[in-house]
Amino acid sequence: MSHANPIEDDDDAPAEVLEARIDTPGVRLDKALAEAFPTLSRARLQALLAAGAVSRDGLPLTGGASKARPGLYAVALPPVAPADPQPEAIPLTVLYEDADLIVIDKPAGMAAHPAPGSETGTLVNALLAHCGAGLSGIGGVARPGIVHRLDKDTSGVMVAAKTDRAHAGLSALFATHDIERTYIALTRGAPSPSKGRIETRIGRSSGDRKKMAVLRTGGREAITDYLVQTTFGQPARAGGAPLAARVACTLHTGRTHQIRVHLSSKGSPILGDATYGSGSPAAPVRAAIVAAGLTRQALHAAVLGFVHPVTGQPLRFETAPPPDMIRLEQLLSEL
Repeated sequence: MSHANPIEDDDDAPAEVLEARIDTPGVRLDKALAEAFPTLSRARLQALLAAGAVSRDGLPLTGGASKARPGLYAVALPPVAPADPQPEAIPLTVLYEDADLIVIDKPAGMAAHPAPGSETGTLVNALLAHCGAGLSGIGGVARPGIVHRLDKDTSGVMVAAKTDRAHAGLSALFATHDIERTYIALTRGAPSPSKGRIETRIGRSSGDRKKMAVLRTGGREAITDYLVQTTFGQPARAGGAPLAARVACTLHTGRTHQIRVHLSSKGSPILGDATYGSGSPAAPVRAAIVAAGLTRQALHAAVLGFVHPVTGQPLRFETAPPPDMIRLEQLLSEL
């Protein structure tokens, strides 16, 4: 039984990206790539092509049998697989647990599973200690039980599978988007209009393969509904934008970094987001971020609702943002 594709935001960038220019048209693509990237075998390149890890001038390629065209080719090499994760006695905030699944409130700073740079201290390490050998193995050795993911620095509600039948059922729910997911974000300015739907395609940025971006072509469909719940700070001029806002975002798809990319595309990036927070907040907002001790993107997965894949019971969980976001919102309300 195969594991469904990762659904939710994740810092799962390739460990290395190789680039080379190919200027000899007409040659079979996999042969031209093998000549341009001599450290990679043709079989390896064919596998990377099939995985969508090869692009020409920023556009992903798939068929190795097609002919090469002139352009700048990039090959995104996946991270080296980490060693088998070990159980670690890390405290967890458990919201619900039964024989099939466990729901936790993940703290900011905890990666979902081991990856280069986060080999230990992950949710998987904690779950292995908490659940023992009972985690679903569908996710593979490095990701037992993991059905969806949150960014390392995003806090909030996550579900993990303890049995293979729960894993398969939850993966199917995420694949068909039959999951209620609402996030709270504190943003620079506020998206306009105050309520709306952002519908784009999201994929790897051609300028930085570690970032995601809104694409005109390629990528995958991404849909986010948003609602500005509160604004902070008076606009500097009539009709201008407030200094900051609290925005509720409901996901209808779950692409990597989806909310962060979408809010940034609306000109209201999430406060504290070093990757997508283009432009600097106003001085009073910067001071509030420092005073609140926020050192991450101000994003919290507040609501997760789904039908239990084994029992059929409707489940819904909601948690408040952690102290750094609560404190920041208090300080912003005083602006």
